[in-house]
Amino acid sequence: MKFATRHGQSDHGALRRLYLDFDSFFASAEQHFNPALRGKPVGVVPLDSPNTGCIAISREAKVRGVRGLMAVADARQIVPDMIFVVARPDAYVRLHHRILAVIETCLPIAKVRSIDELVCHLLPSEAAKAPVLGAEIKRCLIDHFSDVLTCSIGIASTELLAKIAAEFDKPNGFVLLRDSDLPAKLDKLGLRKIPGISTGVEARLHSAGIKTFSALWDLGPKHLRAIWGNVEGERFWNGLHGEDCERPETVKRMFGHSRVLPVDWRSPDKVRECARQLTLSASRRLRRAELRASKLTLSFRPENYSSGDRVKSRISRWDKELSFTAAQDDQSFLKNLDKAMVLWRTQQPFNPRVMSVILHGLAPLHDPQGDLFDMAHLATEKCTAKLDRRKSERLSATLDQIRAAHGPSAATLGPIVKLPGGYLGAKIAFGRIPDLADFSENQTEDGETHFARDTGSARPRQRRAK
Repeated sequence: MKFATRHGQSDHGALRRLYLDFDSFFASAEQHFNPALRGKPVGVVPLDSPNTGCIAISREAKVRGVRGLMAVADARQIVPDMIFVVARPDAYVRLHHRILAVIETCLPIAKVRSIDELVCHLLPSEAAKAPVLGAEIKRCLIDHFSDVLTCSIGIASTELLAKIAAEFDKPNGFVLLRDSDLPAKLDKLGLRKIPGISTGVEARLHSAGIKTFSALWDLGPKHLRAIWGNVEGERFWNGLHGEDCERPETVKRMFGHSRVLPVDWRSPDKVRECARQLTLSASRRLRRAELRASKLTLSFRPENYSSGDRVKSRISRWDKELSFTAAQDDQSFLKNLDKAMVLWRTQQPFNPRVMSVILHGLAPLHDPQGDLFDMAHLATEKCTAKLDRRKSERLSATLDQIRAAHGPSAATLGPIVKLPGGYLGAKIAFGRIPDLADFSENQTEDGETHFARDTGSARPRQRRAK
């Protein structure tokens, strides 16, 4: 198998990939925007509530023992003076795009893997000066932003190895990992520290007697394919052994949103309103992608649902999938949502804690093909339904145009409802960075730190970043 550089020449074993991973990005972003937070232990929370957990913590909090995803109350016991701020995804997305523009002045970006991770492909001339290149990127970030927005950089022959290298020396590290360093340099690396090895894969490896990196290294590609159960195992072997192969581009298969419901949002009326807002948000994203959807799935999970290596509840979830003529207008999706909600209210096997709405069965924007078995006596009815759908599509498009011109709250289908957690449809997930148009709320100013009210945070005096 041959792998190529940007010049198309095989270059096995050379330093071909640079992986950049920002350190505690959300917390560092808040410290960048608000200089009064610099040097202080900061936790970023998704909700303005004492019953939530940290989705990001600053390095100052980490060195004092606070861990990611730790509950606010537990973090407060470890660090009494910890400051909690509510996440502002719109500000982080804007900062992300500014950062990409600065890095591009140093080196072309090949792939953006998440809001705080990216990979660059190196030419031989660039690899030859790798330490200088890494230092230049770090210096440019300081010059254009501030010294709190640090990143860790790993350089190796493959993206997988470069990502591992970027984790070696955090925060603000730089590590070269050559093929000749392997497997010795990674001998002490735990299996779960390797990207691509989930809890389930680790269990399968343990069942096969593989518990160390050296044992993993000694396996052949076909053996790993058998353990993974698919071609990903063989791709993993290639990445680990210095053979980088590009994956096919992912194809968008769905638009969806989920939400954890606070206790006071679990009544039938509020559950329906939340589902309605999530559906409208997914519908807007679908139209921006110039696609239609022919299926809607409504899902609920109960209070004691859990995943991973923990035991799930006896009734793990409730799902209902509905199929319909491919559409892209709000009213078509809301009509089918109402059908699903009627079924939920009829059955309602548990009290919901988490809900999600997914639009899928995607098709191109052009008018969908008619029903092959459509009977003549239904022609008039079908024609009327088609005209109604086109009117609804024009209405949805008009509302989109008004929002684009005058702000996200300028026009809505139905009342404006503020959901718990805010930022409807624009949560940042690994591998998905929202478009700024995804935000249904008016965007915040960079310096408008949102301090959590109910956590007892000692709020520092706020100063504007330069």
